[in-house]
Amino acid sequence: MSKMTLRLAVAAGVFSFGVFSLATAAFAASMPAKTATTAKGEIFVNASGMTLYTFAKDSKGKSACNGPCAANWPPLAAEAGANGAKGWSVVKRADGSAQWAYHGKPLYTFVKDTKPGDMAGDGFLNGAWHVAKP
Repeated sequence: MSKMTLRLAVAAGVFSFGVFSLATAAFAASMPAKTATTAKGEIFVNASGMTLYTFAKDSKGKSACNGPCAANWPPLAAEAGANGAKGWSVVKRADGSAQWAYHGKPLYTFVKDTKPGDMAGDGFLNGAWHVAKP
């Protein structure tokens, strides 16, 4: 292999890796949550690393947590026009706002979780609240 061919092959490899990296970064940036490994296994967390939860009283694609409930369990807000992919969707809340859902289950944080890694809401309300898992 000549030096020129080698340089082209290396350049092509770097370019392909670069495109892959950019595509991966763009996909990750569009996701509403990330995963974290905890004592309870892999869970979803928001961009700040705060635990996300599901509520057993929600029906698929609809939140049952409104008013005072939503003050304690803030919904994972979705921006206008947001689109889901790979299990992610956006549900419309009773107040007209948009909330992210995973496999149809709306996602929330918990006000008593004060730092990343806290999971005080897991099992709350006789087991109605659960950490959200991929």
